[in-house]
Amino acid sequence: MTEIITIPCLADNYAFLLHSNGTTALIDAPEAAPILAVLKEKGWTLDMVLLTHHHWDHIDGLPDLLKEASPQIVGAAKDTHRLPKLDIALNEGDEITVGDLTGRIIDVSGHTVNHIAFAFPGAVFTGDSLFALGCGRVFEGSMEMMHKSLQKLAALPPDTMVYSGHEYTFGSAKFSLTVEPENQALQVRVKDVERLRAEGLPTVPALLSLELATNPFLRAPSAAAFAKIRTAKDNF
Repeated sequence: MTEIITIPCLADNYAFLLHSNGTTALIDAPEAAPILAVLKEKGWTLDMVLLTHHHWDHIDGLPDLLKEASPQIVGAAKDTHRLPKLDIALNEGDEITVGDLTGRIIDVSGHTVNHIAFAFPGAVFTGDSLFALGCGRVFEGSMEMMHKSLQKLAALPPDTMVYSGHEYTFGSAKFSLTVEPENQALQVRVKDVERLRAEGLPTVPALLSLELATNPFLRAPSAAAFAKIRTAKDNF
């Protein structure tokens, strides 16, 4: 049996615990305390930590986690100079096994160069590349690079659940309506997002098919169109 738990961290980050056949992997480590609390509650041992990229709010919880457990640290082979010391360094197309699940590494550079996503059957952990109704700012890569990365994610099976690294959906929803005000699926989704956040509930994960229908960044037909939308969001 596979179980995935969404763990709110810091102000608006998410970490995720992926548990399969007695093996537990953590995706990103924003802070230790809430992660350790869930591990204790579930009675799980932390076996692996999968890092999407090097930004502090995705790795700073690692030292305190390592005081309590001895997991293998997994990350991008091309980013070893900026990541914590890795036990397993992976490139695009490589595979990683968690219990009964085999995941594939996708290079989703753009927000940072050498940012990776972990795509398992039915679930993809996207860090700060693809968000619910949004995408990460393009800090290190180019607009073309980010658009290409999002298209890789768009090509996954539509019933894939997208586990992204932040709760940014409310703001992204407001912006998305300025891009596609006539999109009826988006109008419905925005109301659902408003309801969830009013109840203090997470909007992550989200179904990829829903992103394909409503996320303007994922729907951009070209790199030029994507760049226009991303620049508008930066100034929103």
